[in-house]
Amino acid sequence: MQKFCYSIFFAFLAIASWAQPASSAQYAPTAEENALLWEISGKELKEPSYLFGTIHMIGKEDYFLTEATREAFGKAQQVTFEIDMEDMMDFTKLMPLMMKAFMSNDTTLSDLLSEEDYGLVREHFESIGLPIMFLERIKPMFLSALGGEDMFSMGGGDSEVVSYEMELMQMAQQRRLPIEGLETAEYQMSMFDSIPYKVQAEMLVETIKSENTDNGQFKQMVELYKNQDLLGMQTMMEDEASGIGGYEDLLLVRRNRNWIPVMGEMMKAGPTFFAVGAGHLGGDEGVVALLREMGYTVKPVR
Repeated sequence: MQKFCYSIFFAFLAIASWAQPASSAQYAPTAEENALLWEISGKELKEPSYLFGTIHMIGKEDYFLTEATREAFGKAQQVTFEIDMEDMMDFTKLMPLMMKAFMSNDTTLSDLLSEEDYGLVREHFESIGLPIMFLERIKPMFLSALGGEDMFSMGGGDSEVVSYEMELMQMAQQRRLPIEGLETAEYQMSMFDSIPYKVQAEMLVETIKSENTDNGQFKQMVELYKNQDLLGMQTMMEDEASGIGGYEDLLLVRRNRNWIPVMGEMMKAGPTFFAVGAGHLGGDEGVVALLREMGYTVKPVR
């Protein structure tokens, strides 16, 4: 049960990081700056902090941390994720949070879809071992991210799945570093309530149809990530952005802008290692550009 809860939660992180707006050359990372790790300095900071782009779930055989990333992590006095990841280890906090994944007013998936589309969704989830009866009341956007075979197998049979957030959290705990969040899990979960269930259900159907005709998409994303090809990932995310129905501002832009003052206060307090989904880094509304816009010096580290 707990593993299933984690899967739903990281599915949300994944979909919230794939809503990438158009890029601009003014502050956005350039082709010469392709990197997952960024050093943040200037603007009266006594010591640099670091920003690292994660991929929320990945096959263990594909997981890696560069020496530069380990060195940057070693300089940190605190570690900050999109949310406080230690809350995800507290089952008393996790279970009430997961209840927010369910639709209100007894709404079910079958209420939102035509008979044909409902059959498509049922067949898809049952093919990956998830009976539709257990999914009927889960908000469709969770199912959009949860529903890919890659979310469970990462493209290969018995391949073990790991999370960068969980791995980094364990590293922080070993050093007894404070662990913080840029926003609350409750806020993340509540964002879906701003998107009508009917719209979410239509997105789910389109996601499944796309998956059936475009296999290997997740593998391509993993390869781009392993190559630290931030711009390549951004281009791929822009291609996917049409599938989120114009809610890019809600899922990404507004969150990025909310994070900047929070990051500023944390960096003033001491060197911080920030780990957020790689989809939040690029573009003129990405975290790198927004930090530069605020006067910080943000440099790629390979």
